[in-house]
Amino acid sequence: MRAAVFEAEGRKLAIAERETPTAGQGELVLRVAFCGICGSDLHATEPSPFPLDRGTVLGHEFAGTVAASGAAEWQVGDRAIGIPLMPCADCAPLGECREGLGILCPRGRIIGLAATAPGAYAEYVRLPARMALRVPDGLDLSHAALAEPLAVGAHAVRKAGTLLGARVLVIGAGPIGLAVIAFAALSGAGALAVSEPDPTRRERALSLGATTGIDPRAEDVRAAFAQAAGGAPDVVFECAGAPGLLRHAIDLAGIAARVVVVGVCRTEDTLLPRVAIRKELSVQFVLGYVRDDFALVLDTLAAGRLDAARFITRTIGLDALPDTFEALRRPNPEAKVLIAP
Repeated sequence: MRAAVFEAEGRKLAIAERETPTAGQGELVLRVAFCGICGSDLHATEPSPFPLDRGTVLGHEFAGTVAASGAAEWQVGDRAIGIPLMPCADCAPLGECREGLGILCPRGRIIGLAATAPGAYAEYVRLPARMALRVPDGLDLSHAALAEPLAVGAHAVRKAGTLLGARVLVIGAGPIGLAVIAFAALSGAGALAVSEPDPTRRERALSLGATTGIDPRAEDVRAAFAQAAGGAPDVVFECAGAPGLLRHAIDLAGIAARVVVVGVCRTEDTLLPRVAIRKELSVQFVLGYVRDDFALVLDTLAAGRLDAARFITRTIGLDALPDTFEALRRPNPEAKVLIAP
């Protein structure tokens, strides 16, 4: 099969021939219909204290059809998405973490972020059958491929607690920020503002439920939010992961507010604890999702309560991936770029 392979930092992904995976007991092989390019993929291929293995096939946001099945409940041709988690060797016979830790298990691997767990920047991908969920009838596979990033947003909103009537600020309107906005709106947030410098991304956020768009390069975010919402934020979601933004979120949050850290800052950062202490803030770090988040996303998409098409800005073939991947490292107005390998 053809796949896009990470060779080294500073080099483009290479399109290469790889052995087509086979389905062992309790495993599935999906023929990949669509796979999203994630910001985590971009960051993983950059210099970091946590370098990516050379030879890794990236891709953890995927949907497709079963090409081979080692599980009685799955048949060839069934449509599926994957929760992109591979359990450790001890839990592999079960197909999932025996302690129920999911993505939090330090011994597990994320499909597409380890050389030993090849991802879906390829024509086929293997996963444990217990990590697959059926795509509802009538739901387009390109929309189903958004389940993973949408599950991140759903999980962050779930961990934030009740949002009904709350004043909410979302920092960053990339795909994860958009997912948070969509589920915060569905959860009954009152004022729902987004701070995002790119005008195209701000408009997209407004189309998905944000009530106010703030340009942090041209406006004072605190003043603009207060004018639009009638006060300081009750909840701030930090969805960009850049150094300094956690401190920024703490500065903006109201008294006894909640700060939910969704963006992944991959470098050391600083903050002033006294600011958070004086407001008695709750700061919640979140990682990924649980199975229920995926189920919620699929149900929401199938019911037509979330317009998945608004997340997709382009679909490309595998040959266009290396250049597109590099272009996405630079500031851009894209939301989700899908690969159809």
